Amino acid sequence: MNKGCYLLIIQVKNDKSLKVGRLGEIKFPQGYYVYVGSAMNNLEKRVRRHLAKNKKIRWHIDYLTSREKVKEVILIYTLERVECDIARELEKHFKPIPKFGCSDCSCLSHLFYSEKFPDLINILKNMGFTNLSKLIIEK
Repeated sequence: MNKGCYLLIIQVKNDKSLKVGRLGEIKFPQGYYVYVGSAMNNLEKRVRRHLAKNKKIRWHIDYLTSREKVKEVILIYTLERVECDIARELEKHFKPIPKFGCSDCSCLSHLFYSEKFPDLINILKNMGFTNLSKLIIEK
């Protein structure tokens, strides 16, 4: 199966501000950011695109991933659309970056901030997800 949802864990090593499309200037304090996305076709191909530094800027997350390192990726293989369910749960645990990555849904955000490296596996398992795959990109 090559369909599902993914979570990118991105480390921002120094405070920075970035212009993010129509969202304008966003301040990114030092720490970790979790982005929730989905790909109902070619999940691995979508993630590889996010990991690439040189890419056409298409989505909000591209502004961040083209400048900062993705440390880890969690893949959830599923035929169901669970991206928004996960985003709503992460809202309870981490600080949402308003309107980021959610222009096509009613979520508050699909990008979340954590000062420390987030423990996402336990959150996802508590939500009932068991078909998880974790990829460590950079230690």
